[in-house]
Amino acid sequence: MSMSPIEPSGQDALGADQPTSHRTTPRRGFSRRAFVGGAASAAAGISLTAGGLTPAAASEPRRMPKEYGSVATAPHLPAGFTKTFTSRFVQANGIRQHVVTGGDGPPLLLVHGWPENWYAWRMVMPELARRYTVIAVDQRGIGLTDKPRSEYDSSTLAKDLVALMSALGHERFAVAGHDTGLIISYALAADHPERVARVALLEVPGPPTRKGSPLLFEPEPLNNRLWHISFNRIDHELTEQLVKGREEIFFGYEFDIQGGPKLPRYAREYYFRLFSDPETLRGSFGLYRAWDTTLDQNAERAESKLTMPVLAIGGSEGYGSHVADAMMPLADDVQGVVIPGAGHWVAEQAPRELLAELTHFLAPYRRAAPLTDKPSRPGTPRA
Repeated sequence: MSMSPIEPSGQDALGADQPTSHRTTPRRGFSRRAFVGGAASAAAGISLTAGGLTPAAASEPRRMPKEYGSVATAPHLPAGFTKTFTSRFVQANGIRQHVVTGGDGPPLLLVHGWPENWYAWRMVMPELARRYTVIAVDQRGIGLTDKPRSEYDSSTLAKDLVALMSALGHERFAVAGHDTGLIISYALAADHPERVARVALLEVPGPPTRKGSPLLFEPEPLNNRLWHISFNRIDHELTEQLVKGREEIFFGYEFDIQGGPKLPRYAREYYFRLFSDPETLRGSFGLYRAWDTTLDQNAERAESKLTMPVLAIGGSEGYGSHVADAMMPLADDVQGVVIPGAGHWVAEQAPRELLAELTHFLAPYRRAAPLTDKPSRPGTPRA
């Protein structure tokens, strides 16, 4: 298997053996003042372009192909992607979960952020599949995974993933989680440490805590990046009513304001359409609407530090070293990395650099894994 992790653009494939980003030495403790000031400084240089906000999207109906969100319906996948990866449905923890799986080697679970799905990892999945069995999941409430009305706290979301990996035959595995996936992956590592060998956490300054959370009235640049959290937490149909039919405006602003190079138009359109599904839109707010419960859970988790190695990754145009700063009080072994030029959407903005960092961090896990790990493959395969 030899595929480029980069989308078909004529660029060479990455040689991911050596990290290329800037390593940091995280400071002991998390300074909220430093986080606010740094994030505000980074956000201050961001401007929205008219091309990212198209009012016409508010009135144009979006037709959804059958099983939109599967591998078969994903646009602009890297060359050879469908020869390695397959959509599957797995019943676990009481819900049907959609995963995209492929590759050989020890298992690596990829947990996307908001507002995205498994597709956010597409550019790094082929290269990772040369060394690992890659499992990219749709979170509860998003994409093709079931969308129940309740139970979106981080403990339940972590149990979803533990049950999923058990159903796939993986007792111990590595995890990489981005954005809301960071919140879920931290809960997974804290609540089920016997299952998680290593965890990489990307691009938010740690799991939410009451002590470390920003105040309501923050400087405008920081508020522009964080206002959606308060909006998404409103447990009322108001949020869906305001966003429905305006997905390009709402989510387009989110993609633009978080820093770094602008995502390709086809990727943005893919996400706009994905979240135009009413059930997905509602389900995507579930984690935010359970925020208070997750805060309480994180307060208990913080009483015991993570013992497995942690890689904390930030983009220089995103949250930078604050990701590692926030994890230092929560884990014994934290390696901090800042990827130059990347904003919040690291896996799509800097896939080569991210691959290099993940390869370096996961190498001891791969070397220690049994050579005969051939898990069962339950579930319903789809193209």
